[in-house]
Amino acid sequence: MSFDRDLFLPVSREDMARRGWDFYDFLLITGDAYVDHPSFGPTIIGRVLEAKGYRVAILSQPDWKDPAAFTVLGRPRLGVLISAGNIDSMVAHYTAAKKRRHDDAYSPGRRAGLRPDHATVVYSNRVREVFGDIPIIIGGLEASLRRFAHYDYWEDKVRRSILFDAQADILTYGMGEKASLEIAARLASGTPVGEITDVRGTCVAAKYPGLCAYPKVEVPSFEEVAASKEAYARANMVEYQEHDPVVGKAIVQKHGNQFLIVNPPAPPLTTEEMDWVAELPYVREPHPMYDEMGGVPAIEEVRFSVTHNRGCFGACNFCSLAFHQGRAISCRSHESVIREVTALTKHPGFKGYIHDVGGPSATFRRPSCQKQLKYGMCKNRACLAPEPCPNLDADHTDYMMLLRKLRAIPGVKKVFIRSGIRFDYLMKDPSGEFFTDLVQHHISGQLKVAPEHCVNHTLDYMGKPHIEVYEKFREKYFKLNRRYGKDQYLVPYLISSHPGCTLEDAVRLAEWLNKEGHMPEQVQDFYPTPGTLATCMWYTGIDPRTMKSVFVPKTPHDKALQRALMQWRKPQNRKLVLEALHKTGREDLIGYGKRCLVRPDKGQALGEQGSHTRPQEKGKVPSRSKQDSGRFDGRRRVEKKDSAAQGGKPVRKAGWAKAKAPAKKGVKKRG
Repeated sequence: MSFDRDLFLPVSREDMARRGWDFYDFLLITGDAYVDHPSFGPTIIGRVLEAKGYRVAILSQPDWKDPAAFTVLGRPRLGVLISAGNIDSMVAHYTAAKKRRHDDAYSPGRRAGLRPDHATVVYSNRVREVFGDIPIIIGGLEASLRRFAHYDYWEDKVRRSILFDAQADILTYGMGEKASLEIAARLASGTPVGEITDVRGTCVAAKYPGLCAYPKVEVPSFEEVAASKEAYARANMVEYQEHDPVVGKAIVQKHGNQFLIVNPPAPPLTTEEMDWVAELPYVREPHPMYDEMGGVPAIEEVRFSVTHNRGCFGACNFCSLAFHQGRAISCRSHESVIREVTALTKHPGFKGYIHDVGGPSATFRRPSCQKQLKYGMCKNRACLAPEPCPNLDADHTDYMMLLRKLRAIPGVKKVFIRSGIRFDYLMKDPSGEFFTDLVQHHISGQLKVAPEHCVNHTLDYMGKPHIEVYEKFREKYFKLNRRYGKDQYLVPYLISSHPGCTLEDAVRLAEWLNKEGHMPEQVQDFYPTPGTLATCMWYTGIDPRTMKSVFVPKTPHDKALQRALMQWRKPQNRKLVLEALHKTGREDLIGYGKRCLVRPDKGQALGEQGSHTRPQEKGKVPSRSKQDSGRFDGRRRVEKKDSAAQGGKPVRKAGWAKAKAPAKKGVKKRG
């Protein structure tokens, strides 16, 4: 389906001419295709500026090899805003193994290669080349996470703040609406860009640190963190702790003969401000110029989804959210979300299903505790891991009532949650009523959660709860599924090769997965992205929270061993699995017993656990069920009957499989 291009922000001189524009204020360059939807950061900034009266034009995925491509819309009156897009351009281009990706969901027709590596830097340098001293403001996730001197995994070195490499005047970090509007207002008033140095949520370069307008703390310089991993770890921890809109200080970091000044974070949007931003006149579709190119695939995941919150106090150490959106929660009003969903029911492609009502973590709609509103987030502990804070407010009532209202909207058949449930947070809900609603109404066949591992000290390095919390959640999940006759999966996310995970730990994870009757079809290898605490551990071998050394599986072979153990049943992984078991002295897992991961080679001694049993049906493992869609193996365990819950009938209760309703009387069940 195609939409009138005049509903979009202008992308050509012809578009501007139809509007009667003889000038425009801001050129907004993005590394993504132009999708006019509130899930795309550059679009939000463009619409916010437009709503305040500024003229904004979009230049998406310009040919960075041709300087003339940056002048096709002419010179803007006030400045150029640059974003690499919704994700870091290096993550968009490369896998965790540093292999080039073959497609790009954020580009028309999934075509790869339409933006450069380090897109923010390249675009900014091209703009400086063609427009000279025009104000350049960089932002978006790539700029936000690279605002300090940072380790770059793809080049395997510490790079300067992206502000210096991009030759930009200002860097906005986090969710940049407030910072962008303040910068725009000052530029429109005639203030030189060099004098706009005190906007919260921004970074600037200065010749001396005294230019900073806020209480400040200085971290080791670029030269120091590039030379010393201990200095890097110290700096990273301060940068993380001061990312707090309530009590966070400005941070100064010297780069050569200049100083990077990172002003404190901008305050999170209020509910009224969130409503306003969310209800701007987005078309919610890719620009029609992409119709003949196959459209933009990224829209499919979000077209009929609603974002109701921002921020995440879960603070997983491998996640960039805490360093970008922050740990403070903002949320929209019920009325605003209801208006958006009601409008979606009138979309010509709507079939009755809201795919998601979420955000960074779907269930967060309130501060983690009341103290943070006055004192900010605690610096010496996390809200949820390894144990939930005693002050944690885990009441899910507000979110539950919002979902109930959405389910009642005419034309809505189902409202699903796909953006992540914090199972540890859910287990602390004092009423448990939301859990019941979740199982009955909001799961589209499978619920995705993220235990990530099973070994407690590895989970501590991840910033995740211990595995016992997940196991209690899983037990309750399947109990509720059985109670309500639901046939729904539980899909775990797991990470291999995370800092702190030894080969012995990886074997224990494989052993645990085998016990649960599950082998993941896909494995997520740890990906060191800029700014996170886990990336600091990966680069330095130091846990910045304690300054103690941490084991890091770095070599391709070390990572391959851990990856293979999570998929031990695949024939191509056999040699690696055997090698890992021999290296760790776990030959007891080589054999034919149910605990064993692989059978021995001919002439090889059996492990103690496997030496007394023989495989059934010539050792073949039951094939996966067709209903499992490639995510689950077909193994099922019949556990002891729970007479109270099931009337004395045995039920399948494999942790990773579907939760089955009690079999009808007289119907034979497979064991």
